[in-house]
Amino acid sequence: MRSSLSLLFLLAICLPVFSQNGYEIKVNVDNYTEDVLYLAYHYGNKQYLQDTAKRQPDNSFLFTNDESLAPGTYSLVMAPDNYTLDFLIDEDEQRFGLSFDRENAIETLEVTGASRENQIFFGYLRFLEQKRNEAEKVTGKDTESSNKKSEAKQQKRMDALTKKVKAYQDGLIADHPASLAAAIVKASLTAEYPDFEGTEQEKQTKLWRYAQAHHFDNIDVADPRMLRTPVLQSKVDYFIQKLQIQHPDTISMAIDQLLAQMKPAKDTYEFFVIHFLNEYAKSKIIGMDAVYVHMVENYYTGGKAPWVDSAQLEKILDNAARLKPLLIGKTAPNIKLSRPDGSEFSLHDVEAEYTILYFWRFDCDHCKKSTPDLSEFYTRFKDKGVKMLAVCTKDPGELQGCWDYADEKNLDGWIMAGSASGSSLERGPFHVRSTPLIFVLDQNKVIKSKRLGASQLAEVISGLMKVSQ
Repeated sequence: MRSSLSLLFLLAICLPVFSQNGYEIKVNVDNYTEDVLYLAYHYGNKQYLQDTAKRQPDNSFLFTNDESLAPGTYSLVMAPDNYTLDFLIDEDEQRFGLSFDRENAIETLEVTGASRENQIFFGYLRFLEQKRNEAEKVTGKDTESSNKKSEAKQQKRMDALTKKVKAYQDGLIADHPASLAAAIVKASLTAEYPDFEGTEQEKQTKLWRYAQAHHFDNIDVADPRMLRTPVLQSKVDYFIQKLQIQHPDTISMAIDQLLAQMKPAKDTYEFFVIHFLNEYAKSKIIGMDAVYVHMVENYYTGGKAPWVDSAQLEKILDNAARLKPLLIGKTAPNIKLSRPDGSEFSLHDVEAEYTILYFWRFDCDHCKKSTPDLSEFYTRFKDKGVKMLAVCTKDPGELQGCWDYADEKNLDGWIMAGSASGSSLERGPFHVRSTPLIFVLDQNKVIKSKRLGASQLAEVISGLMKVSQ
């Protein structure tokens, strides 16, 4: 028995139909006084509402529908505290009953009718509960017994319990290899790593590479059932976020590798294409918009994403086209600018080892907060080949406010500029829709960093200078 972490399951979405045989699940719950019981399903790392049942005259709850459920992990959700009890749905057995006491669900649960998956699943959960209780006594939560045992004896008993659990898991997987229960149990197993030789750093590198190569050994990412369990997305997220160098090229390669393995499972493939697109569309990590562009170019162009309507697809493609010229490593667009005296020049005319391209407004509160950091940064680096190009994004008639602000704050040495000929910076190649906005450009006007805070500039420039030495 456990409590749901959120109410997201109450937001109903359409669960894909698996077959036309229908389902009928009768539930009896002792010590449950509410008149409504909910059926939810796992999808990725969230839960969604599938069905609602009202209390019957015999005090049972009946979930039934002519359309069958897609195999996976489902939950009985009990009001008012949203306590949940997970159970399994397979392809062929969707007419059965569950009876249990709300206060002691696992130990009291009985499965009636044909549901081999749940017989296996709850047998395993009852075994784990028994071993957990034994482990609590061994580790000292039962103080009367733990105080009488030495640490060595405690460890010996814990090792014995661990072996029993491992033997049960191995036996379950061997005896029921095609079952969803076995797939879930196998996916939860901890990977076993060989002993590596070499220096400590070499051993750590080998361990990391081995973990990358064998992370999915115990789970079939193309098994369509696993998408509707709490297991798959957590393993995918760990693989991408923890086992990869957090560089856009590395992450893009890892995503490609993973999606290629998932492709036979249509729903899983589609889910994770959408997941990765959204994940990197909202990423706050500098440079990760390159992963978004990669996703769009490789998975959304040329009719590769039929699940997206035309209007939404157009927005996605336009957004990627807007971002691509501004990716780190690209040469910055050569925009035309005008000085306070009206003379014009281009961004690429600025000669400097590093150019800080700073889009701002005199009436922007965040820009005002950035001014002291930028001023301090420029004082520190102006003699090291760094120039500050401050481009005011106000309309031509309001640019004087920027020049006055620069004089007031003594921003001596900064190259002050506005858009030439009154052209819109928002609609220009840098798409300046909010300020402050900072780009770091090298001597060839290649974008080295972007969208960073003023307080980060010194560290970034110092790092770039160290690498170039």
